[in-house]
Amino acid sequence: MRGETFFTRKITRAVAAIVQGRQECLYLGNLDAKRDWRHTRDYVEGMWRIMQQQEPNDYVLATGITTSVRDFTTQAFAVGGIEIRWQGTREAEVGKDAQTGAVCVQIDPQYYRPTEVDLLLGYATKAREKLGWQPVCDLQQLVQEMVEEDLRTP
Repeated sequence: MRGETFFTRKITRAVAAIVQGRQECLYLGNLDAKRDWRHTRDYVEGMWRIMQQQEPNDYVLATGITTSVRDFTTQAFAVGGIEIRWQGTREAEVGKDAQTGAVCVQIDPQYYRPTEVDLLLGYATKAREKLGWQPVCDLQQLVQEMVEEDLRTP
């Protein structure tokens, strides 16, 4: 459901295009940035539960687990059948196909955000306690669904 330029979608679309031979390389910025990614189904369930409350209140919907951009990217390529090995540091870091040695991921400084937040992590204790909400889709399932969908879509 994410737009093609949304960050996670950019990664999964590029993985699909590389696997299908339509693209050679994915260009990213800060591989060390960590995010608390979650599935839309979990968000929608949480929003529905919030709307069922008699009194308005603020809730955080989050997994409480962070994953780096590097790890998300590695998982996405794995779903596409490519094992990524990371080499180098900072702007010189690349992700190579472990089997062929082809460079599949490169750093492009234009994708560094000047106001980048290194860590985004949510605490959903209140949502769990008051709403009985908790995420059911883990990151592996999210990545798998996204990559598989992008592999089906030309």
